[in-house]
Amino acid sequence: MIETLNRDCFCVSLDPDALRRALEADPAARGLHRLIEERCPHLFAALPVFVSRRHVDAMAEAIRAVESVAALPSYREAALKWAPAIARFDPGTPGAFMGYDFHLGADGPRLIEINTNAGGALFNTILARAQRACCKDIESLVTGPVATADLERTFFDMFAAEWRSAGRSGLPKRIAIVDVAPEQQFLYPEFLLFAQLFRRFGVEAAVLDPAELSFADGVLRDTRGPIDLVYNRLTDFSLEAPPHAALRDAYLARAAVVTPHPRAHALYADKRNLSLLTDATLLRSWGVNAATVDTLLHGIARTDLVSESDFERLWAARRGLFFKPATGYGSRAAYRGDKLTRRVWMDILGGQYVAQELVPPGERRTGPESSMKSDVRNYAYAGQVQLLAARIYQGQTTNLRTAGGGFAPVLTTPAPSVEQRPRVACGSRQQAAVAD
Repeated sequence: MIETLNRDCFCVSLDPDALRRALEADPAARGLHRLIEERCPHLFAALPVFVSRRHVDAMAEAIRAVESVAALPSYREAALKWAPAIARFDPGTPGAFMGYDFHLGADGPRLIEINTNAGGALFNTILARAQRACCKDIESLVTGPVATADLERTFFDMFAAEWRSAGRSGLPKRIAIVDVAPEQQFLYPEFLLFAQLFRRFGVEAAVLDPAELSFADGVLRDTRGPIDLVYNRLTDFSLEAPPHAALRDAYLARAAVVTPHPRAHALYADKRNLSLLTDATLLRSWGVNAATVDTLLHGIARTDLVSESDFERLWAARRGLFFKPATGYGSRAAYRGDKLTRRVWMDILGGQYVAQELVPPGERRTGPESSMKSDVRNYAYAGQVQLLAARIYQGQTTNLRTAGGGFAPVLTTPAPSVEQRPRVACGSRQQAAVAD
């Protein structure tokens, strides 16, 4: 099994010089590598994570199943019942950069979370280009269904598709990458990379705070001029904050294409929706076929709404559960059940939480006597996976702040039809592991 390389292979690693060259390939990116070292020194892990083709395919199948159910009117009606009013506005676009996060265990991958503004895609693209392999068999592995050389074009085409789905023609003239105090954000260097990417494809771009925007006479603008498309990195998912009023008004007036948007978050990223996707009785009542129901139940960690009426059962079962705020992000205010105190438990009961089956993360050994946890993110658009990436970490949740951890490329076999089992050299070890 290819996963055995996570235990035994330490000789495929990050090439720091190649990483620096890749980050600063664009002359406008000079100094970006130093900024990353200062701002987020543990952003990139030294080792990749190996994932079998069957697990890659199982994750893709689960994503397609989620997308098929999310398209149903019955599902949308149920999901929008607990969503903010703005989510009922349909801009006509899927939303860019969906992130499907999985834990990989002995019984296969289990989806634990969906994000609608998943960060790190460009970082992981560059990281994949900066790996050195110990042998040709390792070099033959891939990071996902799209070749690394084609990923940036794929990402740009995704934004172009959002533009066209919103009823526009041609390309946007100007794109804004928007977040609160962007220069203070942990992933600010990636905002700069996206601005460079858009410019390389002929579209002007700027990194802005939403407070810099104004909306008047049907035009969203900043001090430099009109903005056609907004790449939304805000964690105010419903655009409720007063400083976001111009962006919200332009979005509702269809004056600018905003992606990802409040409706996408409400339909996918609200964690209460996972309770719908793991309720077999409900799914069958919506007419979901048996194969899709089976895929969802096996591919998603069982999730239930937390309610006071379920107080005793959930407390008794807490050691096997993980508690998450329904609309939270970045693992904030999330708790392992076996570490709960009564005080925190009462806070959970008073909030909007879900209780999710505890699915242990994967393990990546980083040396003969050391190991870290890992998860796998599928970056996807309209149900199609673009890129696979992992996060290696220590602690309760992913953090990108663990020495030796960070984003890591996922390596897998390139085609499911390959049945040969080449032997892979890893230092002094021989692993019959590359192909499943």
